[in-house]
Amino acid sequence: MAITTLKINRKDYTVDADENMPLLWAIRDLAGLTGTKFGCGVAQCGACVIHLDGEAVRSCVTKVKRAEGKSITTIEGLSENNDHPVQKAWQEIDVPQCGYCHSGQIMSAVVLLRENPNPTDLDIDNAMSGNICRCGTYPRIRHAIKIAAELQREKGK
Repeated sequence: MAITTLKINRKDYTVDADENMPLLWAIRDLAGLTGTKFGCGVAQCGACVIHLDGEAVRSCVTKVKRAEGKSITTIEGLSENNDHPVQKAWQEIDVPQCGYCHSGQIMSAVVLLRENPNPTDLDIDNAMSGNICRCGTYPRIRHAIKIAAELQREKGK
């Protein structure tokens, strides 16, 4: 174990963690930020997606040592008042059913819209294909992403 400082949601967290510990557990168990979910542990479901220096990564397989000196953003740090355009769109059409996967879904959608502010259905399906929703809310997810894209365009005007 080693003392490490992780910058999560613009705040420094000093944690005592093995450098090979999955970042997910440092975020949840050591920093106490439980919005990022454990799904599969093998980077297949997307429930654990966070941003590491702006890149969407699977925190269940990303080691603490990779995050040192980088900026980590979790669902809790995406916006101050849950008012990021993607969060607003999710709320507007009530996307979640059980909700378990949605922090990862939202974090993936944010990166998609940053890289492609006007995605087609195919763009959305391709970008979101690594995020599994056991409840099958994929049509609502796609619709919310389109709404979020429009909200971002309006905000930019």
